[in-house]
Amino acid sequence: TPQPVDESTLFQFGSTGKTYTATAVMRLVEQGKVDLDAPVRTYVPELSLRDEDVAAGVTVLQLFNHTAGWEGDMMDNTGDGDDALEKYVARMERLQQPSPLGATVSYNNAALSVAGRVIEKVTGTTYEQAIGDLLLEPLGMTSTLFFPGDVITRRFAVGHNKSDELGIKVARPWAMARGNAPAGGMSANAKDQLTWARFHLGDGTAADGTQVLSTENLKRMQEPTVDMAGSALGDAVGISWLISEVAGEKVVGHGGTTNGQHSDFTLVPGRSFGAISMTNCGPNGPALNHAIVKWAMEHFLGLVGVELTALRLPDAELAPYTGRFETIAAVIDLTVDDGRLSAAVTMKPAMAAALREAGEEVPEQPPIVLAMLDGTADRYMVDEGPAKGMKGYFTRTPDGAVAGVHLGGRLATRTT
Repeated sequence: TPQPVDESTLFQFGSTGKTYTATAVMRLVEQGKVDLDAPVRTYVPELSLRDEDVAAGVTVLQLFNHTAGWEGDMMDNTGDGDDALEKYVARMERLQQPSPLGATVSYNNAALSVAGRVIEKVTGTTYEQAIGDLLLEPLGMTSTLFFPGDVITRRFAVGHNKSDELGIKVARPWAMARGNAPAGGMSANAKDQLTWARFHLGDGTAADGTQVLSTENLKRMQEPTVDMAGSALGDAVGISWLISEVAGEKVVGHGGTTNGQHSDFTLVPGRSFGAISMTNCGPNGPALNHAIVKWAMEHFLGLVGVELTALRLPDAELAPYTGRFETIAAVIDLTVDDGRLSAAVTMKPAMAAALREAGEEVPEQPPIVLAMLDGTADRYMVDEGPAKGMKGYFTRTPDGAVAGVHLGGRLATRTT
């Protein structure tokens, strides 16, 4: 809106919302209503997937640590009704299974929608109402909202996207589809985001002393459940939290991205420190968030991360990494470029059509330059551009051939 941003302005904070979904489930675990190790079908018996063994075996925990293995970026709009999640989960039966259940981490928004459906089935209410009852109301977070009709009565930010050809334009549509809400469909002001940070840095009590979650389970969420060393997401995944290390200190966090809005949410539990940053312009927003949080950790805690050394390698050493790799959303063509790798990312027609149908522009993605890292096998970092410094790695088959590339936290499998 035309109003200046202040401390009450609402921003979409995207995938940080996954930690809300996970925390709500942890409350249901404490109430004896959910078992993290139980099959999802215990709570959503109608779950149908392309791979019946996966549908029968996937556990609640695997929804939160991104090891379900099915394609994770299904962006179908299933409407604004209370049945949006039910319809979304029903459509997942068409998704491919690029990696075996539990085999590897690949960021999975669709899995969180399944987790939201678990919450609905267990509580007997909508996902949004359950989050309000289980978390927002007990914690006094009155400025964390789901629906545009609620947000529009407040001071709120509108997303923007920047391109060399068109300059800065308002990003439309403003809101993501309701079926994706458990993966990150909330908005909040800075105060409520800091309330969330204080809660997860504390002992599980609200400001008024109410025990919302046991200290044991709150800390359990911040412990690794699966490793992913070298990923853009960090080095491990807890129960939704993404875990890494800076100068010997454990860092847990989870930022987010929506249409033209970007957020960072970082905690250093051992130092009782948290930092949040919310921006409303891309693709430069994440770089700004990163710079702010990096400065804060250096300034307040004296924590400085190790600088990675990017290599320039002969073409022959880079050749095994070249080829075509695919996700549900995009095709990635990797070629050699002056001692580094150039990743040309093209959105698939079905995903582009879904974005256009939702009123969203299809972004033009310049090539991403990847440089292999010194002292590590199959690991790289982005060497220039808005995502500079982002890490990733290649996967291999048992016989040693390059099988996939982990880019932006998602596994793209080799097709040629």
